[in-house]
Amino acid sequence: MQFTFATTPTTTTLVRPLVQDDFLTKNLQEIAAETGLSPETLTNDFKAECNEILPLYLAGGRKLYLIGLGKEPKSAQVLKAFRTLFHQQKPKLPAAVSLDLRGCPVEWVEWAVNGTLLGGYNLALYKTDEAPKSPFFSENGLLELVVDAAQPVKVLNTKLETGRAVAETQLRIFDLMNAPANHKTPQTLVSWALGSGEQYGYDVRALDVGEIQEAGLEALLAVSRGSLHEPALIILDYHPAGATQTVGLVGKGVTFDTGGVSIKPSTNMHLMKSDMGGAAAVLGTVELAAKLKLPVRVVGIVPTTENSVDGDAMKPGDVIGSYSGKTIEVTDTDAEGRLILADGLAYCLKNYQPDVLIDLATLTGNVIAALGYHAAGLFTTNNDLGKTLKRAGETTGERLWRLPLWDEYAEHLKSDIADVRNYSGIPHSGAIAAGKFLELFTEKHPAWAHLDIAGVAFGDTDFAPQRAGTAFGVRLLVEWLRNL
Repeated sequence: MQFTFATTPTTTTLVRPLVQDDFLTKNLQEIAAETGLSPETLTNDFKAECNEILPLYLAGGRKLYLIGLGKEPKSAQVLKAFRTLFHQQKPKLPAAVSLDLRGCPVEWVEWAVNGTLLGGYNLALYKTDEAPKSPFFSENGLLELVVDAAQPVKVLNTKLETGRAVAETQLRIFDLMNAPANHKTPQTLVSWALGSGEQYGYDVRALDVGEIQEAGLEALLAVSRGSLHEPALIILDYHPAGATQTVGLVGKGVTFDTGGVSIKPSTNMHLMKSDMGGAAAVLGTVELAAKLKLPVRVVGIVPTTENSVDGDAMKPGDVIGSYSGKTIEVTDTDAEGRLILADGLAYCLKNYQPDVLIDLATLTGNVIAALGYHAAGLFTTNNDLGKTLKRAGETTGERLWRLPLWDEYAEHLKSDIADVRNYSGIPHSGAIAAGKFLELFTEKHPAWAHLDIAGVAFGDTDFAPQRAGTAFGVRLLVEWLRNL
């Protein structure tokens, strides 16, 4: 798709966003006068509710879409409104569309471009009867951004390119998240990372199974034992000149999770292709940090494996080692994500000494019981870090809610025969217990946060008939890095 700026619309199809504020009636009356429509009918039919869409057919073959943004819209609302419009209307759109952003904050250019591009996403990755592609979302499609003449060209171009860069990475993450296990192994994540690093100029390397064994990443090896596919430890390092801070990101990369010997019920096991949502967030964030040339070093660590079952698979009751040297009693093989994260956290700390350390994982069903599908769990003992992450979540709409890491919860993980056990077996506070487990492998780092994204990385959306990847964490972390 191509983009251009204009100060007056030049296409026959115009999109006009409207806010539910004190000026709505006046704006609708002006639109009615411009289009020859009845002001009373228009104000009765359109209330500018969030994601409300009203198509109007005008003289001369022109078409006008009014789109509602609700009250005091922020980035999440603006982005979703445009994504909704272009997702729903893409079969009907012509090759060129004008988007009227006159009178809107300049930031809306970024959000509008982002939402528009996401609206063109095609989830039918493996269908053979693919529907004809919308001319608007073809290479020759055009989105004309109609802006105020006084807005600086340099700022407009920056917002445009940022919106495009973020959306393009999100679309790649969608494909990665939505791919099934027979099209997505640990080596798929390795190839993705290597290709991204080569394209955007940052360092990527991956430890193979021999190097993992030599390094002593014993927890990662233990989880991988039941799988035909070898594990990997992916290391991404975006290191711009002059960077004075290092942020370490660790993402859970389980490309399919059967639960191991503690096998999951079959009902929703097919959705476990998404158990690498944390890894996806880390891959996307490092790529975007490089694309946007953010002035901070970002190190991504992705331990990746399958959790499967065969005669050599890890068993409940096994005691395994870890990169940190701590021993772990495995009371439940379906609590495998925290095992590979333990090695990833310890590896990042020892080899990169980050100023801030954040891990992300689709870790527990318990966090869904607590927060549902509208927020991820945030665990940290650093109040400043917690506040800045939560603020970034509010800005982007990828919301976080803080849960405690009180020492009393560590009692649930005491083991008789090892340093710690991986699962308490208690039917409550499971997300907190998982956070306390990970905390043991952070060496009391003063600026560590754990994000449990199990309810938000892959779920029901307005843009898929069933469940699909959301790329949760990418915009959140990029926003947080921008403000660091």
